[in-house]
Amino acid sequence: MTDAVRLDRAGEPLRLLHVHAHPDDESSKGAASTARYVDEGVEVVVATCTGGERGSILNPAMDRPDILANIAEIRRDEMDRAREILGVRQVWLGFVDSGLPEGDPLPPLPEGCFALQDVAEAALPLVKVIREFRPHVVTTYDENGGYPHPDHIMCHKITVEAFEVAGSDAHPELGEPWQADKLYYHLGFHRERFVALHEAMTERGLESPYAERLERWPPDPEREARMTTRVRCADHFGVRDRALLAHATQVDPHGAWFAVPLDVAQQAWPTEDFELVRCEVDSPTPEDDLFAGIAVTS
Repeated sequence: MTDAVRLDRAGEPLRLLHVHAHPDDESSKGAASTARYVDEGVEVVVATCTGGERGSILNPAMDRPDILANIAEIRRDEMDRAREILGVRQVWLGFVDSGLPEGDPLPPLPEGCFALQDVAEAALPLVKVIREFRPHVVTTYDENGGYPHPDHIMCHKITVEAFEVAGSDAHPELGEPWQADKLYYHLGFHRERFVALHEAMTERGLESPYAERLERWPPDPEREARMTTRVRCADHFGVRDRALLAHATQVDPHGAWFAVPLDVAQQAWPTEDFELVRCEVDSPTPEDDLFAGIAVTS
């Protein structure tokens, strides 16, 4: 942990809540900045909406009948290992994975799954978490879910709803109102970052894993303009990688996640990136800290 102690203006420890759709999302989105803040004494909770029960096995070495038969339990065990590596607390919101529908036309979503829940009702467990934990900062996905998985889109919806409701007088049975200071969307998957990684690989004479993707990915200045906050966390990329590898059913250690060497990634794009969408404090953008306008250092 760093020597400095970062507190809020009232002298309390800073608190950060990440809301994610599935186990492994906390390790693939914002994990290095999470590790940095934990190292700086910030209290971090990850709220996981579903158990990932309908997730595919994406690591060929784990694609076995015995794994598939016990996928729900295995994904919980993987989450426990990732939680320990990141140094966070984690809570399950208790919803059932919707799966990623495929085909043309797309099949209907499974009855009772997360994405089919009423947004106002589904937000209530998260309202309770917010009021109990009292985070200064909340993060989730943008309106497209980061990518259009139905659970990611629903995660966005309930987080936005809970951010508002938690600060109101509604549902007193869920605890005393708490208004978080900031709400952010993860913006890690944007073209500018992948261009930087691609160029860093080719400049070193290495084969870039992103050449074909970038050919099909036109510039998107509108999305790039949404980026308000870049958190420097390259020193914690190694922790992020270890947390990702803990999700062995979801991450192939020989796959695309690790195609760029650690030192290349640290130099080419040393930040994790966010969009500030709600702010109750004075924090002009661009920022380099999720707690800008909140934290004091002693």
